[in-house]
Amino acid sequence: MAADKGAAGPDGPRADEPARPAGPEPGQPAAARLSLALLVAAAVTAVLVVAGRVHQPDYSASIFGQTALGALALKSWLATVTLGLAGAQVLLALWLYRKLPAAPAPAPWVGVAHRLTGIVLIGVTIPVALHCLIAYGVQLGSLRLALHSLAGCFLYGAFAAKVLLVHSKRVPGWVLPVAGGTLVTAVVVLWYSAALWYFNGFQLPHW
Repeated sequence: MAADKGAAGPDGPRADEPARPAGPEPGQPAAARLSLALLVAAAVTAVLVVAGRVHQPDYSASIFGQTALGALALKSWLATVTLGLAGAQVLLALWLYRKLPAAPAPAPWVGVAHRLTGIVLIGVTIPVALHCLIAYGVQLGSLRLALHSLAGCFLYGAFAAKVLLVHSKRVPGWVLPVAGGTLVTAVVVLWYSAALWYFNGFQLPHW
């Protein structure tokens, strides 16, 4: 969830960027860019789902030396850190778009913090995702497992699309907030379907 440095905020240009004329990029209409981003998201998601389905699970796989319940506990805490970073991303994005009540105009460091938290967020998810893929693959045997597996694959598809869109200078103003919100939603679904399940005694509230 990198900073949305390619588009002006809904109330005008970001505080740390010069104003740019409105309109699509020359030679690359916004619709084409959006279509490409959707295709990238779908392709990355599909590749991960297929790889997870054909992979033979290795239940003895470890993450930072932890296996079985130890690995589950560690991943649950890492997922909780990721959820906190996602929350910080939302607050920083609202500040950048001047939608945070009572907040002053965003200083340049707000954009830097937004980018850094996005990088750290994805970095924290990588060892968790690798362990899930190696140890379990993509499992669809129950609604919880299917939701968690598919959301995990979709997270990286959505991230790839967001990176593509961030580097586009002429996309509609609603695109990057929607892309960022989609990523945050995927993080929440992943935390709910695994970390909360673990912390709540291997069951989900009202499941």
